[in-house]
Amino acid sequence: MDRHRGPGSEPPAAHPRCEPLGKRPIRFEPRPPRRAGARIGGSRLSERDLIAAFETLLRPRSERVLRWIGDDAAVVRARPLQVTSVDAMVDGVHFRLDHPRVGPADVGHRALAAALSDLAAMAADPGEAYVALGVPPGFGGEAVLALVGAMEALAARTGTTMAGGDLVAAPVLTIAVTVVGWADDERDLVGRDGARPGDVVGVTGPLGASAAGLAVLEGRARGPDALVRAHLRPEPRLAAGRALARAGAGALVDVSDGLATDAHHLAARSGVRIVLDLDALPLAEGVAEVADTLGVPPWALAAGGGEDFELCACLPEAAARKTGLAIVGRVGDGPAALELSSGGRRVDLAGYEHRLA
Repeated sequence: MDRHRGPGSEPPAAHPRCEPLGKRPIRFEPRPPRRAGARIGGSRLSERDLIAAFETLLRPRSERVLRWIGDDAAVVRARPLQVTSVDAMVDGVHFRLDHPRVGPADVGHRALAAALSDLAAMAADPGEAYVALGVPPGFGGEAVLALVGAMEALAARTGTTMAGGDLVAAPVLTIAVTVVGWADDERDLVGRDGARPGDVVGVTGPLGASAAGLAVLEGRARGPDALVRAHLRPEPRLAAGRALARAGAGALVDVSDGLATDAHHLAARSGVRIVLDLDALPLAEGVAEVADTLGVPPWALAAGGGEDFELCACLPEAAARKTGLAIVGRVGDGPAALELSSGGRRVDLAGYEHRLA
């Protein structure tokens, strides 16, 4: 979500993106146990009221979902392979809910989009989402429903079922999203470790919009509303991920931490040398102007800003050109390394790095 940081600034103390935890789905229920009418986040919300509201708002989108909200756990008929990812966002770390242009619906959309983007990067079919929501004082029932409603709208567009979760009181707004995707054959899925020497490196769309939109939100630059929307309301590239898998992509990653960081993950996992031409990066409209205001080259936002949630793929050049990817680099023999260049000169640049202390 909205980390409210600029390229090159000190990152926040924590970025709790994590690996699948295998947590069982649980029902929407205030915890610790409360009597009916107990106050959560500034509105009187009983368990019964919440369940009724969610059952009205949410819709199952698969016949495989046998039981969901209203039961103690979701029951889903499995396909051969399950793909699971967990993502968490915290107010003050990933977004600023006190910003006048950031609302609960933006937060909800962004939280689910970021989680679904991990499924896109694996080329999985979307399935179910489970949401644990920590609600702070003053965050009332209308805000909860706006947040969940935005998640449901994105779920509807992507064929995802919001199958369950939990609702608790918390010091600050916290959203933890577990998404489950599916595949019928392991060969349908793509990881980070399949890049091969001779492959090209491509991205599915323009970069830099999220970082530029953040700068606009923070008042460090002026730019079109489309940049702000790109930052607040990204779209996971689920269909593109599956199309790239069919085209023969050997390695995929979503551009969440900045291409300079995410391409390094591909190089490290695949044991190859990846060379990127920063001047070849496709830029979202308005990024160059924002970069000029900030006094940085456009590629600093495109490769270092992160949170564009496009996909970066490694695959044979002939296949890549049929997919419409923007080719931005090439894969060579190891040892594993990432090399960045602009104007024929080497460049040192890093995207977002996860730090816990």
